[in-house]
Amino acid sequence: MEDRFGHRISYLRISITDRCNERCLYCMPEEEQQWLPREGILTYEEIIRLVRLGAALGVSKVRVTGGEPLTRRAVLSFFRMLHELPGIRDIGVSTNGTLLSLPPPEEKGGAVTMAQRLVEAGVRTANISLDTLDPATYAAVTRRDLHQRALDGIAAALAAGFESVKLNCVLMKGRTEKELPALIDYAGERGCLLRFIELMPVSSREMLTEDNFLSIGVTRRVIEEHYGPLTPRPEIRTNGPALYYQIPGREQVIGFIGAMTDFHFCESCNKLRLTADGKLRPCLGSHLETDLITPVREGATDEDVRQLILDTVDRKPKEHDFRENYQPGRRMIAIGG
Repeated sequence: MEDRFGHRISYLRISITDRCNERCLYCMPEEEQQWLPREGILTYEEIIRLVRLGAALGVSKVRVTGGEPLTRRAVLSFFRMLHELPGIRDIGVSTNGTLLSLPPPEEKGGAVTMAQRLVEAGVRTANISLDTLDPATYAAVTRRDLHQRALDGIAAALAAGFESVKLNCVLMKGRTEKELPALIDYAGERGCLLRFIELMPVSSREMLTEDNFLSIGVTRRVIEEHYGPLTPRPEIRTNGPALYYQIPGREQVIGFIGAMTDFHFCESCNKLRLTADGKLRPCLGSHLETDLITPVREGATDEDVRQLILDTVDRKPKEHDFRENYQPGRRMIAIGG
């Protein structure tokens, strides 16, 4: 699949739930979250059908997100179904990590971790949120006291043998600057790829204020004051828009994801997003979306759904709207991280 601007679509991010065991400031509102009813989200079988149709159109990589995807029941069976789909060569999971070191719910009391079962189910990569190494700051950002569980989850992911474990840190002025060396050293010691991500107006514009926003440019300068000049590594490409740099005197590479300040951010975009409630979005930073759950449940044929997917790709914008006073229409928790 290719859109009007030459974006080759090969990557689908799938939110399987809007529920989460944390309440991160940049993802969820402080007020009580209204969860989607169970009948309002796609079943695993419906998702598998949509991924199968996407794979026939060129999708080869999927990343499963939430909310927190590991809170959904029987999630391992879903990953096994994904792994069996022809054409899907790369399966990843994005998680806060707090459930990775625990046994799956269906194996309560067992010795095998969720991370191990995910690898066995065909999941190749894990992206884990880690904004801080300080327990008090973690509790303030996530509004949950699960810091040690998150660290245990990272250790479990490394022990389980994922092909890569990436750590994602959302940048917040007044919180992140003092954390940078500790986070970089922590990731380097464990062989994890650490990426720093600018705040985006995906849940509320109130978070994206001068008091909260920390750019990747400022972050890079703070890091260079501590380590020395970073070496650009433009030849390193992953499935996302990160720009990679090498730490002086080390083999360690870190990434920067700057949706707000990187004006080339959208040039290599290759993804679509499927929300938990069955909407196909061509861009995170756009209100464009196509309802798939209704036609699927009303008996649409595979060809009908295929055409809806192609129409969505055709509507994919050249770039996101985040810099144009974008007003969130959905919480990030409902779109998928």
